[in-house]
Amino acid sequence: MNGKRRAPRNRTLILNEGERETLAPQLLSLNGPVDFETVGDRILHHNLFDLLGWLPTQCVDLLFLDPPYNLTKSFNGKTFRERSNDDYYDWLESWFPQVLKTLKPTATVYICGDWKSSGALQRIAEKHLIVRNRITWEREKGRGAKTNWKNCSEDIWFCTVSNDYSFDAEAVRLKRKVVAPYRNAQRQPKDWEETDSGNYRLTSASNLWTDLTVPFWSMPENTDHPTQKPEKLLAKLLLASSNPGDVILDPFLGSGTTAVVAKKLGRRFIGIEQDLTYCCLAQKRLDLAESNPTIQGYEDGLFWARNAL
Repeated sequence: MNGKRRAPRNRTLILNEGERETLAPQLLSLNGPVDFETVGDRILHHNLFDLLGWLPTQCVDLLFLDPPYNLTKSFNGKTFRERSNDDYYDWLESWFPQVLKTLKPTATVYICGDWKSSGALQRIAEKHLIVRNRITWEREKGRGAKTNWKNCSEDIWFCTVSNDYSFDAEAVRLKRKVVAPYRNAQRQPKDWEETDSGNYRLTSASNLWTDLTVPFWSMPENTDHPTQKPEKLLAKLLLASSNPGDVILDPFLGSGTTAVVAKKLGRRFIGIEQDLTYCCLAQKRLDLAESNPTIQGYEDGLFWARNAL
């Protein structure tokens, strides 16, 4: 992972020589059932299947699920292979109900997927949860296709355990420039703000997100993980559906975005990841968050349109 030749201005976060040995002891390995205080604010170096039945029950306020999508993809040498839609559903069913046992009755669940896995994800969510919406977000990255439409969007299913759940719409409003501002009869701005740097409006968060930037080489949050989610994406979900001090669980942690954003926003977390390199990258990012709690695209309690800042 660290043998790539990189441009001088490349800010991709890597593990320097010796960092793996320093960071690995900070990870947690289990050998049986545990309580929350044992796993709280820790990264668990495990395959999720090894932990089913060991995790504490009814302690999680928000579950963020970003499982392998139903396509063949390699994660640092470990390959998840595409299967039929029915087989993918069966794979989800083999672990999904067990993970739900960690949730409080008031918990929220967000499930990520693409268009090929979306059908199975909807089926599994409707079987076990209350499905409330589907967010579609624009991935501005993606390969073009000569015989098909370019894939540049992904879905996030918004679900809850019950009708008693948290949602703070005010915390996730988007600040964007007003192209054609309206004024009232007194020539005052109508639902927008006039400033020296431009005209802006605060808009409610919708289920169509076009303001995200997929991490790339010039962003300090970027790693070599092939499916890394933006910190801004997790910030939207956590601010909308959790409160300070709440517990966030990510059973497919990858390079650690969920844990890092939880820490930056004053939430607690449990992260599970089977790959040691990704675990160490996540731990390194957590350490860096101690001195730099900023989230690109989120400032002064507001989300900004892509590239606005």
